[in-house]
Amino acid sequence: MKAMLSKEVGGPETLVLEDLPTPEPGKNQVRIKVHAAGVNFPDTLIIRDMYQMKPPRPFAPGGEIAGEVEALGEGVTHLAVGDRVLGMTGFGGFATQVVADAGRVIKIPDSMPYEEAACFVLTYGTSHHALKDRAAIQPGESLLILGAAGGVGVAAIELGKAAGAKVIAAVSSEEKAQFCRDLGADETIIYSREMSDRATQKEFSNEIKKLAGGDGVDVVYDAVGGDYAEPAVRALAWKGRYLVVGFPAGIPKIPLNLTLLKGCQIVGVFWGAHTAREPQNHVENMGDLFRLYGEGKIKPRISASYPLAQAGDALNLLSDRKVLGKVVVTMA
Repeated sequence: MKAMLSKEVGGPETLVLEDLPTPEPGKNQVRIKVHAAGVNFPDTLIIRDMYQMKPPRPFAPGGEIAGEVEALGEGVTHLAVGDRVLGMTGFGGFATQVVADAGRVIKIPDSMPYEEAACFVLTYGTSHHALKDRAAIQPGESLLILGAAGGVGVAAIELGKAAGAKVIAAVSSEEKAQFCRDLGADETIIYSREMSDRATQKEFSNEIKKLAGGDGVDVVYDAVGGDYAEPAVRALAWKGRYLVVGFPAGIPKIPLNLTLLKGCQIVGVFWGAHTAREPQNHVENMGDLFRLYGEGKIKPRISASYPLAQAGDALNLLSDRKVLGKVVVTMA
């Protein structure tokens, strides 16, 4: 098998493509012939030792994959050789073969291409858990999405619309704004790439409130963090919910008096832990997502595809925040 390995701490330029022995699945594991691997922001962090998971080196990044079951370990009964599946690997996905825990492998519909399956579970799983389980979003509520043109942001747009919310997509360029409108966003905001100035933050808050109507926005989905967080919290309506999803712009510091003044909630969204701690709820959520996919209400938007040997270029594209939707690595 071939794998794109992280052998030292560093950026995408440190990854090396190597041949490795093909692994054998152990008890309750399966080996998957990988056709495609999704590229996600944690992949850019894990190779720099900046993620909460720090696997021993050498390892391949890549937290979600799609392919076909190639071999079964002892005790696996719900899967068969040849099944078309997606898998949540955490890491190891940038490889032609992967051994995964059978409990984290899910059959996919015959109509779902491998590339879409590889870009499905992490983004849509995160956003569905955030909006349904953590925010309990309701029809007619307003939803602000920061970083709306990225993978989880696109999923949040589609799932927000499916839930009957008014969706406001906040992005950094007109190209991204048009992309979000094409996906169904009701309103868009183009924010400044430099948000540290108090006047700029206040202007951003006022624009959010204006588009949300009433006294502010009901739900904020924040996959950006940094200096964008506080103005978004200030734009919340009474009893609003601020969803903490990610921090590519840095970990923010939010004055807690705002939660008192607005009666609002700051709610963490840790989808990976949710799948482990609440497996039955995760199964139900995946059923929701496959149904919505079958109804045509959600569909991964893949803007770029790279072969395995160029996986570093895929990570660079993500790090530069130039991605519209999702990026995928293919093994063909």
